[in-house]
Amino acid sequence: MSQSLCKIYLHIIFHVKTSSPLIEQEHLDQLHRYIGKLVNITGCQVLRVGGTGNHVHALVMFSKTETVAHVVEEMKRNSSRWIKTLSSGYEKFAWQGGYAAFSVSQSQVDTVLNYIGNQMEHHKKQSFEEEYLAFLRLNKVEYDERYVFSD
Repeated sequence: MSQSLCKIYLHIIFHVKTSSPLIEQEHLDQLHRYIGKLVNITGCQVLRVGGTGNHVHALVMFSKTETVAHVVEEMKRNSSRWIKTLSSGYEKFAWQGGYAAFSVSQSQVDTVLNYIGNQMEHHKKQSFEEEYLAFLRLNKVEYDERYVFSD
């Protein structure tokens, strides 16, 4: 084969550190757009970024040369620096050390896009912690509960 081709979608989720200030509603859209730009700079393609004041969801189509760890590092490191420029209230802002990334099949892309777009409504009924644990169970990810939400 003379070409290297891939089409890999990942649903990425990460959370603010428990000791960190939450992201204010007025800054969420800006933050999500900024994170999307950070993803695109890596050579991957962001399809949607959403979330609430305490976490982020992103659907990303990965390039054939990028790693999950590098893209998430760029998203978190640079958005953390950026958000601190918005207000002195964010001077101690930080993302939690970990993240989750789940594969998404082409047939489920629209479902995930809608899910990410409806985060505010979704979290009126379910906490982030409940949501995250449900994702881990659904994807049969083994984890140690002592460390899932620790800083």
